[in-house]
Amino acid sequence: MTKFTDLNLNPKVLKAIEEAGYETPTPIQEGAIPPALEGRDVLGIAQTGTGKTASFVLPMITLLARGRARARMPRSLVLCPTRELAAQVAENFDTYTKHLKLTKALLIGGVSFKEQDALIDRGVDVLIATPGRLLDHFERGKLLLTGVQIMVVDEADRMLDMGFIPDIERIFSLTPFTRQTLFFSATMAPEIERITDTFLSAPARIEVARQATASETIEQGVVMVKGGRRDREGSTKRKVLRALIDAEGDKCTNAIIFCNRKTDVDITAKSLKKYGYDAAAIHGDLDQSVRTRTLEGFRDGTLRFLVASDVAARGLDVPSVSHVFNFDVPSHPEDYVHRIGRTGRAGREGKAITLCTARDEKALDAIQKLIQKEIPRLDNPVQAEPAGDEDKKPEKRSRASTRKGEGKSEVKDTGKDTPAKDATPRETAPKDKPAREKGQRGKSRGRRDDGGPAVVGMGDHLPSFIALSFDERRAG
Repeated sequence: MTKFTDLNLNPKVLKAIEEAGYETPTPIQEGAIPPALEGRDVLGIAQTGTGKTASFVLPMITLLARGRARARMPRSLVLCPTRELAAQVAENFDTYTKHLKLTKALLIGGVSFKEQDALIDRGVDVLIATPGRLLDHFERGKLLLTGVQIMVVDEADRMLDMGFIPDIERIFSLTPFTRQTLFFSATMAPEIERITDTFLSAPARIEVARQATASETIEQGVVMVKGGRRDREGSTKRKVLRALIDAEGDKCTNAIIFCNRKTDVDITAKSLKKYGYDAAAIHGDLDQSVRTRTLEGFRDGTLRFLVASDVAARGLDVPSVSHVFNFDVPSHPEDYVHRIGRTGRAGREGKAITLCTARDEKALDAIQKLIQKEIPRLDNPVQAEPAGDEDKKPEKRSRASTRKGEGKSEVKDTGKDTPAKDATPRETAPKDKPAREKGQRGKSRGRRDDGGPAVVGMGDHLPSFIALSFDERRAG
């Protein structure tokens, strides 16, 4: 069995690895590290949770151990699709460079440009960034990429999903042609293959698992949530979610709950907290300080349930997540693999349960086709489908419902004395009071009943004191 000591890494890096408690590399690390140390381009394809981060951090810092960075000219560049993944790479860098004098800068949104400019001005060996913030610094003239020796693109398929491919292509064009490129992805979409063909030179291809396969240590299941009123679907699913959590009992030590929409992330987290579950939300619209604080709470165990959008499907390195709940079936089949890959990591057992409505069955079929297996159906712990208590609100009545919905009690003008079907009869007008002719509503205002001229002002009811002249009223 291969060990890290067999991979020709820097002795100081090996010491940091040993202190971190690792002895044996994962398959992607074993396959990617040797050609990376030789200076070759690397194309790594592996499912999430297989140790891709260390597979490029370890050879990168070994190659950078000698040399010194110049101001505003980083020696290496790591591109990540999300802030959380970039922060994880920075943590790995700190872990494995504790015995080396290498510097880093983390360029992500939510942090002031001034602090990041100060780091870049001093010169950094490793620049870890999201594409948007990196280009912001470049366009402000605060950064040069002509000194980049090693460039890493992590989670390339996620970059594609988030629309970063044009930015990636532009960043490639700003770096030297002689750079070494390490390219990692969980899947290989046609667009990703086009980029690798364009920007990688005879890469060593390391594929350690079939594309988009789920770990065998993850127990998967799907619960079918039957319809009912569409406006109550979310409430019904939240009720089922709570029942599933309760059914797992002590086995559910912590869990990530994934929703497709940010609004559902907030609603679901709020609902869980209302019912006494220790939950918090995380998605792209939250302030970076809130996202960081929430993730830290989940990692250290003070937060039990993390309700997340797909921004957290990549880059969450929490080895001991016991469960993943898909509140929504993901729109893209690949996202299912990344979501459930948050559990069952490092050989541990995990469980992933997906809630599926009739409208989601097509997306579920696509997932089963991708992972090449049928996901077992689980019993729905909630058979009834009434709205949850958090959604019981008085029904709003629109003007239309007031006219149409309540119009069942009106008597239809059919010219007959018989009321409309199912209508509630109204009191008939007194016979001595003639009904208005059709179309005369509004025209009769101001008309006298005897057909005389229209009444002006107060008519015959003019008070006598008003008829007095000014002098008469003053004398009185």
